[in-house]
Amino acid sequence: MTEPTHPANAVDITGLVKTYRSTKGRPGKQALKGIDLAIPRGSIFGLLGPNGAGKSTLINILAGLVVKTSGEAKIWGYDVESQSRMARSSIGVVPQELNLDAFFTPRELLELQAGLYGVPAGERRTDELLKAVDLTDKANAYARTLSGGMRRRLMVAKAMVHSPPVLVLDEPTAGVDVELRKSLWEYVRALNAKGVTVLLTTHYLEEAQELCDRIAIINNGELVANDTKANLLRRIDNKKLTIAVDRDLTDLPPALTAQGWEKLDARHLTVAYKPSQTPVGALLSALGENGLGIADLSTEETDLEDIFLQLTRRVG
Repeated sequence: MTEPTHPANAVDITGLVKTYRSTKGRPGKQALKGIDLAIPRGSIFGLLGPNGAGKSTLINILAGLVVKTSGEAKIWGYDVESQSRMARSSIGVVPQELNLDAFFTPRELLELQAGLYGVPAGERRTDELLKAVDLTDKANAYARTLSGGMRRRLMVAKAMVHSPPVLVLDEPTAGVDVELRKSLWEYVRALNAKGVTVLLTTHYLEEAQELCDRIAIINNGELVANDTKANLLRRIDNKKLTIAVDRDLTDLPPALTAQGWEKLDARHLTVAYKPSQTPVGALLSALGENGLGIADLSTEETDLEDIFLQLTRRVG
């Protein structure tokens, strides 16, 4: 028996444009301006951007909640408009809003959602999903009695009732405490290990840096970056070196000042440098040449926040 073929990309977006009509005298807004984006199958993909950048519009088009103006969007190879039924069955979306019926229990909510997706009763995974999100003991409690973190985890389970190959998490850890955030990401990693492609939007940049394989940054409706995490982090060629020297310094030797060194206090010096232009060995050698021994040193690397700010600051 031949194995089913799967697309190379879980999501393919080409020339996607969305323009909202003008209403009540307010001018229309072009929320997406020709977005091209491919999300590789099996990846954890980060979609970042400031408020109003177009992230939610893009996700709502994929979810079938917003109609695109032009361009093409496919989920698991299915066009979101011409093959909408198959496209919707291939995606699970966890929205920012906690839209749960307060008078249903978690078990009832998952059973209802599975029924809406046409999952036969014998194939439903309600107990498995409740266990996976650590809600077995709350299976028969009303949703209104659950904490915010529990509701958030229930939303993830609800999005997975039909076993979609693509899971979209829109700010999933907003308002969730550190412990619950950790358990949620453990579950997401486990899903990804089983082949589920995860599309994540988050305002926690350190979260995206830790979890994602690839990251795209959208700003003002345009894609301003789309690369592997490693390549993005290499994009800003800046490092900072801080040294503790072996004796007190009153003034910096002129040669070190010329090299860019600055004195933090009597025993600590720092220098910002570009690794592509200045080898760290040359900086350390200059200290020795000026009679300074090194007691300790530390370096500060570029992080995702630096890149995010650099790429989004230029567009107001």
